[in-house]
Amino acid sequence: MRLVITLSMLLLGAALQALAGPHRIGDIVVHQPWARELPPVSHTGAAYLSIHNTGTQADRLLSATSPVAARVEMHSHEHAAGMMRMQQVEAVALPAGQQVDFAPGGLHLMLIDLRQPLAAGQDFTLELNFEHAGSMQVQVEVRKNAPPAKSAKRTRSR
Repeated sequence: MRLVITLSMLLLGAALQALAGPHRIGDIVVHQPWARELPPVSHTGAAYLSIHNTGTQADRLLSATSPVAARVEMHSHEHAAGMMRMQQVEAVALPAGQQVDFAPGGLHLMLIDLRQPLAAGQDFTLELNFEHAGSMQVQVEVRKNAPPAKSAKRTRSR
């Protein structure tokens, strides 16, 4: 009986570790997907993450979906006439060997017409659709406190 309990605990630990760690499909690795907690009356939210293309071929993020929102759009923030302006983008380039960060004040995944509140301590599924790598699901952690907004730097070599 003790052996069964020990093995069960090891398997549970491995499963939780897999959820907490990076998500991978082919050469695409997604790190730290998260969203900010919102008041229950909010109709829109945003999800953030980092996508590292470890391969030698460029890829593109084409779309995203989630059961918590009627639709998910990719947006960027741009400076125009001295003001920050949000703009929808059709796809996000993922250059070979580089990482693209989705962060406050830059690229983000806009969650439109939320079907449920985003409450700290919960998580939700986000499906990412890539041109070459295919589709992958990631678990997005909802956080109470978010890191400060980054500059609009979009990619970096790894």
